[in-house]
Amino acid sequence: MIDRRAFLSAVAGSLTLSAASSAQTPPGRLALYANVGPDLTHYDVDVEALTLTRRGTVTLPDNVQYAWPHRSRRFLYVATSNTAPGNGATPGTAHHLSALSIDERSGELGLYGAPVALPTRPIHLSTDIPAQNILVAFNRPSALRVYRINGDGTPGEEVRQPQMPDAGIYAHQVRVTPDNRRALLVTRGNEGTSARPEEPGAIKVFDYRRGLLTNEVSIAPDGGRAFGPRHLDFHPTKPWIFLSIETQNQIALMKMSDDGVDPRLLFRVGTLDGSHAGRARQAAGPIHVHPNGRFVYVANRAEQTEDVDGVEVFKGGENSIAVFAIDQATGEPRPIQHVDTQGIHPRTFHVDPSGRMMVVEHNLPVTVRYGSGMKTNAAGLSVFRVHDDGKLTFARKYDVDVGAYSMFWMGIVDLDAS
Repeated sequence: MIDRRAFLSAVAGSLTLSAASSAQTPPGRLALYANVGPDLTHYDVDVEALTLTRRGTVTLPDNVQYAWPHRSRRFLYVATSNTAPGNGATPGTAHHLSALSIDERSGELGLYGAPVALPTRPIHLSTDIPAQNILVAFNRPSALRVYRINGDGTPGEEVRQPQMPDAGIYAHQVRVTPDNRRALLVTRGNEGTSARPEEPGAIKVFDYRRGLLTNEVSIAPDGGRAFGPRHLDFHPTKPWIFLSIETQNQIALMKMSDDGVDPRLLFRVGTLDGSHAGRARQAAGPIHVHPNGRFVYVANRAEQTEDVDGVEVFKGGENSIAVFAIDQATGEPRPIQHVDTQGIHPRTFHVDPSGRMMVVEHNLPVTVRYGSGMKTNAAGLSVFRVHDDGKLTFARKYDVDVGAYSMFWMGIVDLDAS
């Protein structure tokens, strides 16, 4: 059923033309794109040297929220908004879906066509498998919309749906299954507070046909209580879906078949190493399966601060990549390593298509304790070597001055994939 990795996109969604194996493929020409507010910067990637070289920058209409490449790797679709992150943010007034051209030789970005206005803040987007439509997830209010891709690659009109998609509470990611038959919307819900009860999370599964969505099933264990999923990724050759559960700091396995998605969550495993428990809120983040299908990676995030003599200082917690080996018979993820990302709040990360290099993005500078004093841990990009056993070794970090903005999205595009 599943045979879909021809390239590792900016969100590690990929389609292959051959079965994954333990052998790593030689790296091709890669471009890494990372934002600071509305600015999206291009970096050349050297997998062997584990280096990033900064190139040009383009400015989008609003702050970058997410991006996804066209199947051809000649266009990059970018969702932007002037709404700040978080449940308490005041709704913004400008939200857009834009296309950027990708130069096939250099990877340089260029504004391409006119932006399409969106109704509210978009939090995630992806294309379907043939790149005929763009699916956009909105978090507040939670919604899912589909936009045609025109013949020239620009985003087009919205697809009118036969019924209102059930978008749950606080959508966070939308992906189309590798066979292009279903769309999965990950809806996180919201944790309970002293002021409001918990809002349940769910995975909303839709029948998907040429841009049209039909409600199929809502997967919500125990009615979605104590279930706050964030992101999912597909195994390259087996009918497995790996899910990060943000508010419970877990990874889980789901299975697909021709009949649909099995609603059972298998092998719910904790993502934290346990040594940072008790002081600050932890949240599991993005999840990516290694291109060879033998490993899966999940980000652990912490960013809360406390007042220390008038200075907001990092309260403590685990900012790491959790590495899991995948049992090739059952799909069970087994933890084999937790690696400090050398920054605060690793919001996004990606493994290059050859499976040899990982880059992790940290969104904001934070003051941290350092010996008997303090220092600023800058926003930026941390680079790791990925070894044959799936484990990571830190190579270097590129600090980035974000000023009044934040780094919110980063991704890798393989310029040589076909």
